[in-house]
Amino acid sequence: MAKGKLLVGLDIGSSSVKLCHLKEAKRGYMLKTFDMIPFPQEAIVDGVIINQATVVEAIRTLVSRNRVRQKECALSVSGYSVIVKRIKLPLMTDQELEANLQWEVEQHIPFDINDVVVDKEVLLRNPHMGTMDVLLVASKRDMVNEYMSVAREAGMNPKVVDVDCFCMQNMFDVAYGGAHPGETIALLDIGASITSIIIVSDGVTAFTRDITMGGHQITEEIEKQLGIGHEEAEAYKVGGRDGDLDAVIPHEVEEVIQSVSETIAQEVQRSLSFFLETSSIGQISRMLLVGGAAKSPTTVRVIGEVTGVNVEVASPFGSLQYDPKTYNPDYLNGVAPLAGVAVGLALRRTNER
Repeated sequence: MAKGKLLVGLDIGSSSVKLCHLKEAKRGYMLKTFDMIPFPQEAIVDGVIINQATVVEAIRTLVSRNRVRQKECALSVSGYSVIVKRIKLPLMTDQELEANLQWEVEQHIPFDINDVVVDKEVLLRNPHMGTMDVLLVASKRDMVNEYMSVAREAGMNPKVVDVDCFCMQNMFDVAYGGAHPGETIALLDIGASITSIIIVSDGVTAFTRDITMGGHQITEEIEKQLGIGHEEAEAYKVGGRDGDLDAVIPHEVEEVIQSVSETIAQEVQRSLSFFLETSSIGQISRMLLVGGAAKSPTTVRVIGEVTGVNVEVASPFGSLQYDPKTYNPDYLNGVAPLAGVAVGLALRRTNER
């Protein structure tokens, strides 16, 4: 069993904050807490926190109403301020890599080295070829500090700052037991304003990309085309409120969701095509979706049609144990598409850097 205490996962997204807390069980993990609070429009825009007070109050409320005593937490970032690159370097030791890291970052990361927080991981060493594959990750220091600041102001103690796409991979490894040998899978998180893609091949990160579009585009287009408010448009997007809105104007809503979903799907397809053209991998066997837009059957169907990949909505809670007196299975199934990053964060530990 891994060492270190499991952290509280705090997924601060563009439309809501989610809190997830797990505990060790005899066979895997048990869900202690999952809860979420939606934000008003434009509290966070493109990953930038605009209304800090709103975010702080939401975190405080989640911690208080769920009686979360642990303060150590894990956060994540995404979007244009985060760069992830897989690079090939001459074979070297970890010490040599550390000594050369700044030079490599300056060659591959389009930000000033003084403005970013950097991490790296050796994915593969090939002594026969004299090379090694390294994953470089850099995030704007201002964004990292901003997210840590709101967590601290809410009384939490951030120990880890992750990246959304890697959280999805953590979730996948636990919920699905990881990829099969030789299998290449894509994980897609369609958030409110950012869609994160990670491709995992043979259990190793092979490609990542963030697309600056998401579920908000669908909601905004419904508002515009139907002349309705934001909350009502959001309800239509996920199938209607009280079970009857979908029956009132299903055709108009369907057309809007279809159109915007096609735009998102085309961007996803471009990313997949670029990956396949620049790698030796023949095909992607399946794609798992999380995020708010994954609750829309139309969006799921369109992404499958445009990409030609078998698509399914992920089940982040699938392998987790839980107390049925605390959580109703229908509730967990309903919020599952929103929980991918939060569950991935809740799998991080206090002894990780």
